[in-house]
Amino acid sequence: MKKVAILVENLFDERELLYPYYRLMEEGYEVHLVGTEKDRIYTGKSNLTEKSTHSSKEIKAEDYDAVVIPGGYSPDHMRRSIDTINFVKNMDRLGKPIAAICHGPWMMASCCDLKGKKMTAFHSIKDDLINAGAEYVDEEVVIDGNLITSRTPKDLVAFVKAIIEKIG
Repeated sequence: MKKVAILVENLFDERELLYPYYRLMEEGYEVHLVGTEKDRIYTGKSNLTEKSTHSSKEIKAEDYDAVVIPGGYSPDHMRRSIDTINFVKNMDRLGKPIAAICHGPWMMASCCDLKGKKMTAFHSIKDDLINAGAEYVDEEVVIDGNLITSRTPKDLVAFVKAIIEKIG
């Protein structure tokens, strides 16, 4: 069974976490909610809570087929954790799919070599991606190598379809 990690931290966008979570389970993948701490309750932007099933300290990139990084303001919290950074770095090193939506590419800017990569995101972090060396484009979903990016919750259908196709 294919295994996917969805990163979770406080101030996550509920739609960007829950839609991929349920769609990937519906496809038959084992899906883990990975936070800085295991069994911690994280609160989304609209006060919905989700409990992590794993901590980034206890997991290994070798054990996962993909990672999903929801937006909201949670990526700013994710990139404060060296264990979460190292997990995503190792996913990138192994060439495994890293999918980020909205503000999710903030995390990629802290973990991945974005030089020359074509990417999209919520428009307010366009400069962050350009400063990290990426080529920013305004499209609903952009795939460049193992990186999959989208802009907003309106792009979720195309985003998750791209993840499923990439995982296989």
